[in-house]
Amino acid sequence: MRRPVILDGGMGRELERIGAPFRQPEWSALALIETPDLVLKAHQAFIDSGADIITTNSYAVVPFHIGQEIFDAHGRDLIALSGKLAREAADAAEGDVQVAGCIPPMFGSYQPDLFDAVKATPIISAFFEEQAPYVDLWLAETLSSKAEAEAVCKAYEGRKKPLWLAFCLAEDDPRKLRSGEDIADIIAYTLNETPAQAVLFNCCAIEDIEDAVTLARGIAPSPDDLLIGAYPNAFTKTGITGANEELTALRDEITPAFYARYAKLWADAGADILGGCCGISPAHIKALKDGDE
Repeated sequence: MRRPVILDGGMGRELERIGAPFRQPEWSALALIETPDLVLKAHQAFIDSGADIITTNSYAVVPFHIGQEIFDAHGRDLIALSGKLAREAADAAEGDVQVAGCIPPMFGSYQPDLFDAVKATPIISAFFEEQAPYVDLWLAETLSSKAEAEAVCKAYEGRKKPLWLAFCLAEDDPRKLRSGEDIADIIAYTLNETPAQAVLFNCCAIEDIEDAVTLARGIAPSPDDLLIGAYPNAFTKTGITGANEELTALRDEITPAFYARYAKLWADAGADILGGCCGISPAHIKALKDGDE
């Protein structure tokens, strides 16, 4: 079995931990606006912990989080800055570190009912256009419906860098997306109808990952068919139905060692890519890296 690729962890909570300005609704975008030096520092912390790939801090650079007025005036510049900072951190690393360009949910996490493809398309295109000079691959995150993935794939047309799609599992059934669509259908769709090279499961509970990875690996048996990955969060299950509501509590029991034990289950189930989302720190990523060596 080949070594899993190690992603970074959750930028928002790491920025909060190191003293960056951090609140809802701006989330991690606030640090990009006010303290970009701390964004660079957070990237460096994940690299130092062993991440093979770091993700641009652009998750909250959408009108939903920063407001339409700020996005219209500064959105493209902030998206470009997120790419520039990640590239700077990766290029300063001793080893080969790649940069994933984050394509975030356009209308908030976990809310497929709010998705509007017509409104989303120009915003998605801005992410592709502004981050293109800096990234090695594209990572569309926390996709909660097939419609969101379809919009990303349409905007991706004509681009050559790899595209990865990360889907968010339903809280009450890890065989489904937040939209209620079956994971099996989503894997088959991605494998047969999109240019994506990987499907990942992100921003969901660690206990739900193993079954989803097993299911995905059964449909795409070989990494040559489709890479499978996992980077869940450390949130409590509180029935969250949308972003911008509050800062969700983190689970104290998800220590680095605890997380690494779960990650081994995901790797054994066939995951090619491992990392973390909200609340997963550089220490957690180091535990993944150490356990993989």
